[in-house]
Amino acid sequence: MNFFAINFLQAAQGGQGSGLTMLLMLALIFVVMWLFMIRPQQKRQKELNNFRDNLKKGDKVVTVGGIYGTIVEVNDNKVMLEIDKDVKIKVDKASLVKDFSEAQQQ
Repeated sequence: MNFFAINFLQAAQGGQGSGLTMLLMLALIFVVMWLFMIRPQQKRQKELNNFRDNLKKGDKVVTVGGIYGTIVEVNDNKVMLEIDKDVKIKVDKASLVKDFSEAQQQ
């Protein structure tokens, strides 16, 4: 039998110290979830916020909807994108997800 099955059987039988082992298992599960799910998501969100805060004129970006463009103007919450010659659209900063300025230069 594996470790978890043994602890669950002890808890069901009312074994001594089973409450402590159950708390330890729950804590271990929480730590594993934090390490593999919550922490990486927070890191990605922090990088995305940093990207959006550092947008500047001339950056080549893509929106959530898949529209590629070059930033012409940056305001507080909105960005003016030039998607073709003399074709400009205004989008929310939250809709920008990637920067292709470096990728285009290589």
